[in-house]
Amino acid sequence: MTRTARDLLKTITAELAPDPRSNPLVPLIAAGRADREVLAALALEQMRVIPADRRAFLHLAVRSSAEPEADAYFTALADGEAIAQRRLPAFAAACGVDETRAAAYTSLPGCQAYPAYVAWLALNAAPADAVLAVTANFSAWGGYCATIAGALRTHYGFDDEACAFFDFFAEPAPALDRTAERAVQAALDGGRLDENRARDHGHLLQSYEALFWRTLERPA
Repeated sequence: MTRTARDLLKTITAELAPDPRSNPLVPLIAAGRADREVLAALALEQMRVIPADRRAFLHLAVRSSAEPEADAYFTALADGEAIAQRRLPAFAAACGVDETRAAAYTSLPGCQAYPAYVAWLALNAAPADAVLAVTANFSAWGGYCATIAGALRTHYGFDDEACAFFDFFAEPAPALDRTAERAVQAALDGGRLDENRARDHGHLLQSYEALFWRTLERPA
């Protein structure tokens, strides 16, 4: 039986699902036991991650000009990052981060490894392989954001505006999922998808995601 994009996305997302122990910080936030300075560091790191990822997705869209389904997927991701970037300042402000502090901040290498690899994918990965890897990774990220959004309201007293950044990523995105499925299916039909390479990309993305959270928990 011919394998479908939906089956492949479901399989690889399950294969790459992170071990719950790989993210020690989100459970601390969920319990209200993370220091507010850690939340400030999360905001500061995301202020570097989001615009970097947006540019990487735009570059992938340009590289996908011969693959309209992948082009549409990466363009949608870039548009989403632009929305997130507009919502991030409210979270940063609630954490006590202003423009002066943001400008003086020195990024943590363990946190910036993730966007560095996304940029590597933008330059080197076959677009279809990147679609599969990124889609699998976003499944875990959305769950983290949903947990954080709830905890910020319950334990830290943040209002809806301050939580909007995490609310955005926590929301189901059926249209984006369908776009990813179409891109993967077109690549399967055209023989352009390297499943092993896509798995490798996805594995590294998940590993760098875990490194991001471990670094924030123990920044020293």
